[in-house]
Amino acid sequence: MSRIDDLTERVERLLLRHEELQRTQALLQQQLAVTGHERDSLKARLAAARARIDALIDKLPAPIEAPPNQASDE
Repeated sequence: MSRIDDLTERVERLLLRHEELQRTQALLQQQLAVTGHERDSLKARLAAARARIDALIDKLPAPIEAPPNQASDE
């Protein structure tokens, strides 16, 4: 009878551990979803910032060509 009791106890512990792991997995999946949304939001903000910077660069005046360097022959 002792073996059956030991086996029953081990099965019960395994069931508890399984439930704990399921809860942990659910929490990790939620955290992963939140992190994914944050990443997507940051990527969108980065793209918007790049677009604003590109627009500002396009508004800059064209560079003025400097006169050719005159070598001093003195």
